[in-house]
Amino acid sequence: MRSLFFIAISGILFSCNTDAVMSDTQSLPNYWNKDDIIEFTIPQLDSVKNYNVFLHLRNTNDYRFNNLFLIVSMEFPHGKTIQDTLEYRMAKPNGEWLGEGIGNLKESKLWFKEKVTFPEEGMYKLRIMQAVRNNGDVDGVTKLEGITDVGFSVEEASQE
Repeated sequence: MRSLFFIAISGILFSCNTDAVMSDTQSLPNYWNKDDIIEFTIPQLDSVKNYNVFLHLRNTNDYRFNNLFLIVSMEFPHGKTIQDTLEYRMAKPNGEWLGEGIGNLKESKLWFKEKVTFPEEGMYKLRIMQAVRNNGDVDGVTKLEGITDVGFSVEEASQE
């Protein structure tokens, strides 16, 4: 009974050890369909603080590309939308995965926005789509295999 209590307390303490003001993740069935938009809601944050926004991605060895293309948009509460097309390196030239983790599952924490503010009152929408293509193909990869989770986190930016 005593060891069960220790394990529970340790889990609570370790789960709180993060710089994230908020974060969320959505699980996928080990693939990401090109028409699937992953959407998150970001509630009103302190409008005078600067934040860093990260994207989180988990992949398995079933992912067969060394990079990842994403289309990410942020919709502000009053309707303005900013959209970026981003490329992230997922593996070293020798094929070794970047990111953290052991075995078949790697997690990558990818920069999205640095030192941004959330000046408008209300909810923000973050939308993420995959835009991976095979070399020479115009159409995107319909079923991007090896992606198990997509998420984001917001952290307070350092005041340096």
